[in-house]
Amino acid sequence: MKAVGIVGFKKSGKTTLTMRLSQELSTRGYRVAALKHTPAHISFPETDSSKFKEHCSFVAAIGQGETEIIIKGEKTIDDILAYCDSDIVLIEGFKREKTFPKIACIKDEADKNELLDGLELFTASFDGGNADFAITNDDHIKKMASVIIERGFKLPGSNCGDCGYQNCYELAKDIVKGKTTVEACVTVYQPISVMVNGSGLALDGFTAYLFKTRVMAMVSASKGARSGPVEIKIP
Repeated sequence: MKAVGIVGFKKSGKTTLTMRLSQELSTRGYRVAALKHTPAHISFPETDSSKFKEHCSFVAAIGQGETEIIIKGEKTIDDILAYCDSDIVLIEGFKREKTFPKIACIKDEADKNELLDGLELFTASFDGGNADFAITNDDHIKKMASVIIERGFKLPGSNCGDCGYQNCYELAKDIVKGKTTVEACVTVYQPISVMVNGSGLALDGFTAYLFKTRVMAMVSASKGARSGPVEIKIP
């Protein structure tokens, strides 16, 4: 799974760019997910499923064409990504997140001082005059989409230090600069294997990370747990 953030201040074009890139990536055959940060309370229409949210921590409405999920409480990006069956995730907002590359939507030069943190792939604006790309330019959208496909990534944010970097942010900056690759993250790319009826189950990096973190969380919380390799057999 590849991820890219789209950050900027109000009216900078974040939503417009997210929508245009989603359309372009989808036309190329990629499954695209979009995550959006909002500081306000999320309101739901008066549907049957929304009526349950007052009393239930998890509500799902499953239809023939789509499924709606309502989860009570604020969740992290990684919590939500566990539900994303997508090739590429566009994350709008979350300026302070440090585990994926970003596109900075700017209105003027002053915005760069606040938005550029070493994770930016490029800048974008409505007119393109003070940025690398113009949000309204179709050719620029195609070029931006190609960069996302080639250079998008998501680190786990565990800050374990096993990669040799102080934290995931420092590793992410060097990935963006081209000094290393996402494979340097041993948390994501440390080999794990899942066998079903004697056959190996193919896992991409992020799925392997989810398996590892969820299983280790359950094991470490069990009485008598010790560090070391974990083997689980399910008949």
